[in-house]
Amino acid sequence: IQTLENNLTNLVKRNSELENQMAKLIQICQQVEVNTAMHEAKLVEECDELVEIIRQRKQVIAVKIKESKVMKLRKLAQQIANCRQCLERSSALITQAEHSLKENDHARFLQTARNVAERVAMATASSQVLIPDVNLNEAFDNFALDFSREKKILEGLDYLTAPSPPSIRDELCTASHDTITVHWTSEDEFSVTSYELQYTIYTGQTNFISLYNSVDSWMIVPNIKQNHYTVHGLQSGTRYIFFVKAINQAGSRNSEPARLKTNSQPFKLDPKTAHKKLRLSNDCLTMEKDESSLKKSHTPERFSSTGSYGAAGNMFIDSGCHYWEVLLGASTWYAVGVAYKSAPKNEWSGKNSSSWVFSRCNNNFMVRHNGKEMLVEASHQLRRLGVLLDYDNNSLSFYDAMNSQHLHTFEVSFLLPVAPTFMIWNKSVMILSGLPVPDFVDCPEEQQEGMTTLCRQQDSPYVSGMKGCH
Repeated sequence: IQTLENNLTNLVKRNSELENQMAKLIQICQQVEVNTAMHEAKLVEECDELVEIIRQRKQVIAVKIKESKVMKLRKLAQQIANCRQCLERSSALITQAEHSLKENDHARFLQTARNVAERVAMATASSQVLIPDVNLNEAFDNFALDFSREKKILEGLDYLTAPSPPSIRDELCTASHDTITVHWTSEDEFSVTSYELQYTIYTGQTNFISLYNSVDSWMIVPNIKQNHYTVHGLQSGTRYIFFVKAINQAGSRNSEPARLKTNSQPFKLDPKTAHKKLRLSNDCLTMEKDESSLKKSHTPERFSSTGSYGAAGNMFIDSGCHYWEVLLGASTWYAVGVAYKSAPKNEWSGKNSSSWVFSRCNNNFMVRHNGKEMLVEASHQLRRLGVLLDYDNNSLSFYDAMNSQHLHTFEVSFLLPVAPTFMIWNKSVMILSGLPVPDFVDCPEEQQEGMTTLCRQQDSPYVSGMKGCH
């Protein structure tokens, strides 16, 4: 009995679902009927309008043909009348001349001949009236009816559908620290009346439907006529998601979403902050230590209260995500990080609460803040140090950029703007700024895995795992 009741319940449920499904299908059928009738009526309306336009143009062109005919015939009739008058005068003159030639009286002949000769000369000089204003060729060749282009357009009339989805060309898109230029292509661009570009900050959300439905978070650029557009005023070092909508009268279709990112804010070394024993290059991207003082002592001046051989970047950061790299060359004594403007200028970076650095002291790599040091595992072949400052998410991270390895992350609740800071005690370093955030930095899972093997002291109060940047 229980089995029968269960089966009966399932059957009733299934019947209910079938009834709902059938009701939906009937509703769709009705909608198809309504839409079809609407389109048929629209077709008749549009074709009638085309026929009316053709009828009106036929009348206009017919009037122009008749007007051209009247004008030409009037000119020709006037010329015929002129020719007839000239012909009558010439005939009378010829008769008079023949009569004068028959005159036997020499004196009378001379008098008559002189008068006739003058009139003949005048008649010959006025012969230009015989040149027609409208010649035979002009009467027919300066007007033509050619509707081949219009015929092709009419033959191409069809049922208009929404455009095919456009495709964003990632390889053509470019970026600066505050702009992204998006390029796209469309298979049927001639049927597109305009494009619409939409974008928002990419937060790592993988459910695009949910993201798209968050209408408030999207910025919209409507009525774009070309297949590219530059968006200004973006956050530096930030990943955005874009899609393009192709639009015509029949509707619209969206491209697949594309993730594009801005570069970091570019900066250089500020000569006003550089130690007098440091040499800066002309482009202020390289600094070199005068090593004559090192030869006098086996121990770098990092242990001295005045041993601050450094320089700061020429910008202060108070928001956004920023990434730069330092080419370390052969230097084995350096410190790289960020500091408040209030950080002591004659003190080693990291020995106070206003600075955070990654440092190498010969064979030891360490991070340092507020006088606390912690060893970090890194390759002695480390030649390219990546620095990621995510000010808004309160993190400062360091990477072996060549090997895509995370080295360490400070979690810092920044209270003031910070400037990039650099210190060296031998050789030279070079700054690379204005870079995009690398892809390996954008993957928090990979960063967590790398962090567990590269950081020695996970329980330190100022050390934590990497927080993903936008």
